[in-house]
Amino acid sequence: MKLTIDIGNTCIKLVAFDGDTPIESCHAEHDEPYKIVEFCSRHDFTKGIWSTVKKLSTDFTSVIENLPFPTMQLVSGKTPVPVSIGYEPPTSLGSDRLAAIVGAWTQQPFHDILVIDVGTCITFDMISSKGIYMGGNISPGPKMRFRALNTFTSALPMVERKGLSPRLGTTTETAIRSGVINGIRLEIEGYIKEFRSKYPHLLVYLTGGIHIDLHNSEKMCIFADEYLVPKGLNGILQYNEASFAK
Repeated sequence: MKLTIDIGNTCIKLVAFDGDTPIESCHAEHDEPYKIVEFCSRHDFTKGIWSTVKKLSTDFTSVIENLPFPTMQLVSGKTPVPVSIGYEPPTSLGSDRLAAIVGAWTQQPFHDILVIDVGTCITFDMISSKGIYMGGNISPGPKMRFRALNTFTSALPMVERKGLSPRLGTTTETAIRSGVINGIRLEIEGYIKEFRSKYPHLLVYLTGGIHIDLHNSEKMCIFADEYLVPKGLNGILQYNEASFAK
């Protein structure tokens, strides 16, 4: 059994793997390191891997370092991975983005793949059929967009993401929600259309904590995978298996 820990901007995701198969997952807040201990008590883990996009508290780091099995941290540009990184400097690439790319590549090797992660930010990352990470783009996620409209104006209210989002809003609330949600959908569909014009056999992976409904015309060869980052972490752990034998 193997443990993956994905520490994101919003929350922490723990996943237990039996081989390549995720068998249980758990979410924790950044001030709940005890949940890692509770999760580990339910499984006979032999090794683990973790990554973070933010600085951890001393308590959190201590919990990970004192787990009763060996763990490794994914550090972009330093940890060996089964793909080539075309990003400068490699150490500046977010570990979550790298793990998502590896997760897609290990499932669909030798394909051109666009990975779209919709969360706190929206990231678009491309890996070629030769296994070369070509780079990517970062865009504000839904929460950032709603907050920006409220913060940087004097009259627009803070609107929740869930609710009616018609093609054209008929109230200030629906105008904001529709502008944000439909804007994100059109942004994603635009990326897919543009990349498919250059890579006709492009595969697309959608992941992240926020679901976006795409038009039917854009759904061909799109895979929704909530475990993409954990699968990538698990694949990187397997790729570095020899380091645990030393």
